[in-house]
Amino acid sequence: MRARLPSSALLATVLLTLACGRAGAQALDPTSQEALASVLLMLRDPALRNGLMAGHPQAGEADRQIQSLTGRSAALTQEVYELAGHIFEDLVRGSGGDEAVMSQTLTRAQADPAGFAAMLSPGTLERLRALAVKLSDRPRQ
Repeated sequence: MRARLPSSALLATVLLTLACGRAGAQALDPTSQEALASVLLMLRDPALRNGLMAGHPQAGEADRQIQSLTGRSAALTQEVYELAGHIFEDLVRGSGGDEAVMSQTLTRAQADPAGFAAMLSPGTLERLRALAVKLSDRPRQ
């Protein structure tokens, strides 16, 4: 039987993927599909995201790092979270929602981010490249 991540653990995993990158798509069971939809909604909705971060110091710290990376640009920050959702969806679908497989994938990604990025779907990889360009072109403060 596979272990499933609660929403707060999913948020932490999503934010960790920002430093890394996917796997091949698998069908999800209804519970995993519902959890994924909940996390994607939270990533797309700043009000939901901010509410969740208020009670989770690690998520708040990750958000502060994202804010620093984006120069506190609301548009770029939202784009980072949207990209995180795409990356996370690739990760969840590639693991079939299996927490252990996701964890192993993220652990490997720390040692081989390029290998992890290579597992991203073409659309997600293009979004990653486009955001990297925007962030690198942003004036430094």
